Amino acid sequence: MKLRIAPSPTGQLHIGNARTALFNWLYAKANNGTFLVRIDDTDTDRSTSEYQKDIIENLRWLGLNWDEGIEVGGSHGSYKQSSRFDRYQEVAENLLSRNLAYEDDGAIRFKVPNDGLIEFEDYIRGKMSFNLSDVEDFVILRSDKSPTYHLASTVDDLDYGITIIARGEDILSSTPKHIMLFKAMDANLPDFCHLPLLFGPDGKKLSKRHGDTSVEAFRSKGILSEAMFNYLCLLGWSPGKDLEKFNIDTAINKFDLKNVLPNSAIFDEKKLLWLNGLYIRSTDTKDFQAKALSQIENDIARELFDEEKSRLIKIFPSVQERIETLADLTHQIMFLIDEPFNVDTLDWQDVNSEEAQKYLFLLREELIKLDNFSLEIIETIMRKILKEINVKPKVGFQAVRVSITGTKISPPLFESIFALGKQAVIARLAESIEKL
Repeated sequence: MKLRIAPSPTGQLHIGNARTALFNWLYAKANNGTFLVRIDDTDTDRSTSEYQKDIIENLRWLGLNWDEGIEVGGSHGSYKQSSRFDRYQEVAENLLSRNLAYEDDGAIRFKVPNDGLIEFEDYIRGKMSFNLSDVEDFVILRSDKSPTYHLASTVDDLDYGITIIARGEDILSSTPKHIMLFKAMDANLPDFCHLPLLFGPDGKKLSKRHGDTSVEAFRSKGILSEAMFNYLCLLGWSPGKDLEKFNIDTAINKFDLKNVLPNSAIFDEKKLLWLNGLYIRSTDTKDFQAKALSQIENDIARELFDEEKSRLIKIFPSVQERIETLADLTHQIMFLIDEPFNVDTLDWQDVNSEEAQKYLFLLREELIKLDNFSLEIIETIMRKILKEINVKPKVGFQAVRVSITGTKISPPLFESIFALGKQAVIARLAESIEKL
């Protein structure tokens, strides 16, 4: 058994193509088959090396390692269509010489019989039947000797030994043409599976009007690869028993292309974010630290200093429980980074008062005398001062929060003070005292 994905490097890896790749990969893994990745770059004007790199990197990010194909190798050269134009021309001319095709204004068209049926069994849709009277003669080689999708894709599938072609249902109407080409080349027919397209929450085909549609965009938003893998699995398929969060091994053990639903799947970003939050909260401490530090370094475009890392690791347990994506992290912890520190003017005006000033002054005095700057003692002192001067927690605590983090929205207050460290807290409180 051999399956394939054949993305075109004319854009970033689309969520829909990623789901198609994933389902091919899963079925190959579930049946000890081979998964192949080739690059369909016959559109030389729009294909770029940057898009090819994006496709390869994001397939790998999802964990979809392939057994044969681009950058992995095999017995078929580069696995790029742009290097196989001679082969496509050879096939087209062979069909021409056998009167199965004819020339038309310099192009070569395949000759479709006037009547008859093309029938095949689709893994998802069951028996499919197409009347050849509804299929017109189609171009297989353009006048500039470049192949059309119909010819290049079919020849590749034959040459590379693909036994199951699983692709989007938007190609379904072209399948009779491809079957005729297979038969014209005296080839055994592969099996066919046409996957339902992805729709947005409005019930329309997923497109840019729904927001981000590339894997890279969600990666940059802080979506974990495990969460994206899991969510893509749920787009038209389920492992059963209402299970929504599961690992790769479960997906492989349960997956069957024939169990994919024929109706369109809805891509719901809110559900993806919810699932991503579950994965973040269940991530091992060390693993989360590594992912979070990498995300922060990417966001601030530099490496973190050891002191910064030390502060951040102290706050991570508090934020790990509260974020949906890694991208939610950086703006919350910027007060711990050695960058220019700014206090939000409107937030400060909202929390500043004479009561708040008195609280900030007394807290600073107590912290200066403190030898053991521990989380427990910080909380004890802060609550003790509130009682001594009869100030409400909202007044005192919010003033401290804005003073040391720069904003009213931050990780838990006591943990933030502890992570920042005694000297920095004392200095920032001094900056805020008497700023009425």
